[in-house]
Amino acid sequence: MLAGVSIDYYTRLEQGRERRPSDQVLGALAGVLQLGPEAARHLHDLARLTAGDGTSPEQEDRVHPDILRLMETWHDKPALVVNRLLDILVQNSAFEALYEGLEHRDNIMRLTFLEPATREIWLDWEDEAHGVVAHLRAAAGTGCDRALLELVEELSRASEDFRRMWARHDVRTKTPDAIRFRYPDVGELSLSYQALSIDGAPGQKLVVFQAEPGSPSERALAGLRAVTPLRSAEGRPMKVSR
Repeated sequence: MLAGVSIDYYTRLEQGRERRPSDQVLGALAGVLQLGPEAARHLHDLARLTAGDGTSPEQEDRVHPDILRLMETWHDKPALVVNRLLDILVQNSAFEALYEGLEHRDNIMRLTFLEPATREIWLDWEDEAHGVVAHLRAAAGTGCDRALLELVEELSRASEDFRRMWARHDVRTKTPDAIRFRYPDVGELSLSYQALSIDGAPGQKLVVFQAEPGSPSERALAGLRAVTPLRSAEGRPMKVSR
């Protein structure tokens, strides 16, 4: 009633029998449901969803050599490329130093929910975990394929926290300003980061982390990169603070 549509029409929308709602109807529903700006955009995206652009999974996961060369020049800036499922397609040595010795480094979602050490490394684990789940939920709106369903099923079986956050149906596309880490070797550090879409590679994002120049975080990051070869040579997993 508040949105100015009939019960029958709203039911058809929910059941997928009505697939072409007008922008006016979508705007009215977003207002009545008190959706925030990102959730409202997500609603419009869902209504305009197409069958896709014909890009194969292999094409989605192929990272251009120029991107690889660029990343390796950033010796002091951790960087990685992810796809829409947050699979880590490539990473530079500076990023490897952040998670050296951890098992689940192939996917950000698995790293978050299946790797116990992450809860100690990330000072704001709950906030970061909620953010990556909201990003995955937004990705699900662009097309629900088998790989996505399998990832959600895997995480749902293994993590009560994931089930709780996934059930909230939050969506988010904007990344936070920074993430805070803690390591026993170098202490705490804060890194700001940006996620940049890569032209010609749908779904791929180049994520770059930076420390404030001259800050304790910059010195801690340099120290972490310095001790990483020692940890690798000793063949022992990364210690985490308690």
